[in-house]
Amino acid sequence: MTRENIRTPDGGTIELFSTGAELASAGSGVVVVAASMVTAADYTRFAQKLSASLGRPVHTFNRRGRGSSSPQPEDYTLDVDIRDLDAVMKHTSSTDVFGHSFGGAVALHAARTLPVERLAVYDPAVSVNHSVTADWTSDYEKATAAGDDDRALAVLLRGLETGSAVSRMPLSMLTLANKLSAGTPLGKQMRELMTTGVREIKAIIAADMPAEPFLELPLETLIIVGEKSPAYFGVACAQIHEVLSGSSYTILPGMGHDGVNKAPDKLITALSEFFAS
Repeated sequence: MTRENIRTPDGGTIELFSTGAELASAGSGVVVVAASMVTAADYTRFAQKLSASLGRPVHTFNRRGRGSSSPQPEDYTLDVDIRDLDAVMKHTSSTDVFGHSFGGAVALHAARTLPVERLAVYDPAVSVNHSVTADWTSDYEKATAAGDDDRALAVLLRGLETGSAVSRMPLSMLTLANKLSAGTPLGKQMRELMTTGVREIKAIIAADMPAEPFLELPLETLIIVGEKSPAYFGVACAQIHEVLSGSSYTILPGMGHDGVNKAPDKLITALSEFFAS
């Protein structure tokens, strides 16, 4: 794996990791757009397996507010990540994109205007006809204003619903669990990314639209939803698939929202077949 910092047109910095860079002559790489509350490092195993299966490079990058990438602006919108994705695609000469969760929302909106040839998403957190709501953000802001990061993180995790059984814990128990895990690497990472996570969910809601504009997506679009993932992911995906006649829609058996990070063989196979088509 190679690491480099690339500059964006607005003067920002994006930390880029390329797996299988020595395979560049084999064809265009695949750019991975990561979810909220995680970093590029959380996709290392996924990138290694996909690159080995495809025989092509896989590029992951730290979105703003992570690693050595520039801070996320306070007036953040999806356009920030769309422009950064454009910069990464140009720098790596890549035309294939994979997005996970929030990264899937970025990829879906971006592919309407960027030169994406093949697009695959897993549990994209895109809002179609108000499929994503976040009534919990006011409770989150009250907790942060009071300096109670443990409770704020608990509200966030319950609101996102992506932590399976953890997300369904009573708020008081989840708050206590956050307090106990504050010193662990995962606990520290979640606290560092809380603010970006809330900005991102607000940006998703602000970008809500009907399904019809997604007709501008590439004909080659693969939509994957985890069988055990929260239901709201499937609501938006079904609407996009309905209007996008060339898309493929797949439910991955036995997998939840973290299926990408676990990199199961059945997901790697499905993506390899799609990107090699």
